[in-house]
Amino acid sequence: MLQTAVEAAQRAGQVIAGRYPAGRNVTFKGYRDIVTDADTAAEAIVLDLIRARFPDHAILSEEAGGGEIGSGYTWVVDPLDGTTNYAHRIPVFAVSIGVLEGGEPLIGVIRDPLRDQTFVAERGGGARLNGAPMHVSRIARLDHTVVGLDWGRSDRVRERALAYLHRVAPCCGTVRMLGSATLGLAYVAAGWLDAYFHPVLKPWDAAAGVCLIAEAGGRCTTLDGGPYRVGLPGCLATNGLIHDELLAVMGGT
Repeated sequence: MLQTAVEAAQRAGQVIAGRYPAGRNVTFKGYRDIVTDADTAAEAIVLDLIRARFPDHAILSEEAGGGEIGSGYTWVVDPLDGTTNYAHRIPVFAVSIGVLEGGEPLIGVIRDPLRDQTFVAERGGGARLNGAPMHVSRIARLDHTVVGLDWGRSDRVRERALAYLHRVAPCCGTVRMLGSATLGLAYVAAGWLDAYFHPVLKPWDAAAGVCLIAEAGGRCTTLDGGPYRVGLPGCLATNGLIHDELLAVMGGT
């Protein structure tokens, strides 16, 4: 399964990178929610490979949909996370493929094709970036941290995110908004961000990233400090050392 996830992410990455310089075929599927021809082309490649090798496994994918997260193996796919960035030629986007076993993260693969970076984790096997071990940061002072966030599409969710930012910004080192939740989580796992939060993650945003963070030594909870599971909306991911302090600042505990 790990080999297939890596291969699928690489193939999808080739598609979206290959189409990146060309014109965009953009359609709206909801409020502030777009899809491009690259999303659907990359998704088809990923799903075809998974179905050919694991026909009995469930699949949940952003564009194609799918069933609920089941008790067996569920592949959770975002063929192009950061579609708005992609459509506007902002070079921050990725392919995300996670495998859940009984709803719990088993495998996580995030592929940034423009930077030739592949983040990989398997439960109990640690986390790696292009084959080299990676670990969350060791920053323990909140005023030294770099905190990432993204804020969703609805007006109401954006107001919530701004309320969190209003509390966090005066206390941390600085903040960054990436436009790709999967890369935000991957960057925490790699130690490039010390924390990342999002009020409305979808399963395909989180499935791979939370596996990476767990295996890289980090911590994920809900925004009120409860246990985080893929499928819950709000998530705070950190290096673990600043987690409780950041939760308190955000008003979670």
